[in-house]
Amino acid sequence: MYMTGFKCIHCGAELPADYAGYTCPECGGNLDIRYDYEAIRSALDKKNPFSAPRQDQFKYHILMPIEDVSHAPPLRVGATPLHRVNRLGAMVGLKNLYLKDDGLNPSQSFKDRASAMILVRAIEQDMEVVCGASTGNAGSSMACMAAAAQRPCVVFVPETAPPAKIAQLLIYGAKVIAVRGSYDDAFDLCSQVCEQRGWFNRNTGFNPFTREGKKTCSFEICEQLSWQAPDRVIVPTGDGNIISGIWKGMQDLYRVGLIDRLPRIDCAQAEGSSAITQAIHEAKATHFAPTGDDWRGLKIAPVRANTVADSISVDDPRDGLAAVRSVMESGGEAVTSSDEEILDAIKEVARQTGVFVEPSCACAWAGLKKLATEGRVNADERIVLLMTGCGLKDIQNARKVAGDPITIDPDLHAALAVL
Repeated sequence: MYMTGFKCIHCGAELPADYAGYTCPECGGNLDIRYDYEAIRSALDKKNPFSAPRQDQFKYHILMPIEDVSHAPPLRVGATPLHRVNRLGAMVGLKNLYLKDDGLNPSQSFKDRASAMILVRAIEQDMEVVCGASTGNAGSSMACMAAAAQRPCVVFVPETAPPAKIAQLLIYGAKVIAVRGSYDDAFDLCSQVCEQRGWFNRNTGFNPFTREGKKTCSFEICEQLSWQAPDRVIVPTGDGNIISGIWKGMQDLYRVGLIDRLPRIDCAQAEGSSAITQAIHEAKATHFAPTGDDWRGLKIAPVRANTVADSISVDDPRDGLAAVRSVMESGGEAVTSSDEEILDAIKEVARQTGVFVEPSCACAWAGLKKLATEGRVNADERIVLLMTGCGLKDIQNARKVAGDPITIDPDLHAALAVL
């Protein structure tokens, strides 16, 4: 394993690889995992850098904090398709638009990348129970991976989580605790229980190893583009962990010499859950600059989240600073869309590409439409839309824009009349 230690995203403090905590002991900030990139660069075969028995995300284990890849769950995680979607792009004059369909992971969610990584880490640290808070996807993902590996799993969810996601959690055999409150309430209660019981805390934006699973999506995108980085990646954003994972993955590839430039990373949020976007706009307007590696001067004000895109509905983004840094360091954009625009985007993506996504993913397309309309992207840019979850997870909202079926009597003439 080439992991060398941790570095605080907030204050820049560095910690050794055997540090057993989750967050920075100096300031409480989130941690980023560091590697010996020169050693990895020397170990890679540039012609065939990731040949391995496994052909899913664990083929990239040389760039992951893993001692033994045999601890990974037996399910295929990652290795999802990258589709070129010309008709969708043509709607706003884009010539090189791609869609990364991570709804085809085992639990139909991008979050499987993090959950599989967390499971390996828990096994290697001899932690029996994995526990986390979720609006649905992260929890059902962890339950799926835990079931595959026969490990106990406990998930805290807000009681308003979509029924389809709750059903997934229960059918996989997880112990589910519905909290009367928001995701943030579930997050805090979960953290307290993990500390008291000594359970492995999977919470996104708290456990630094979640980012290490999510970054593998960037590895796949660049490999699928013949080791050419895209110009932009549009990322639906809630707590900030996915977008920071995408940026981390791109930086890893650049540091080991597998790509020769870095893409812009764009943040797409719902208007009703836009704490990260607001912080980015304020930072740009005030010309914020960190003091060396110390970013603690940048503050992210919580919001009262209210959006149909439940997977990215977050009051206080737990990995918000990492998300802000990803956009600002990459030269990306931040954009918000209304719930109406998000729901319309579900239909447009489905009818132009054949891919059915949940509202949080549709937010990425709604945001890109706005960027294109406002002239903030170029027609020739190679752009990847990150689609993080299957639309079957939220049928209720999809029905709002899908239209009603045609009801007729069981009669041939009636059928022919409406066709």
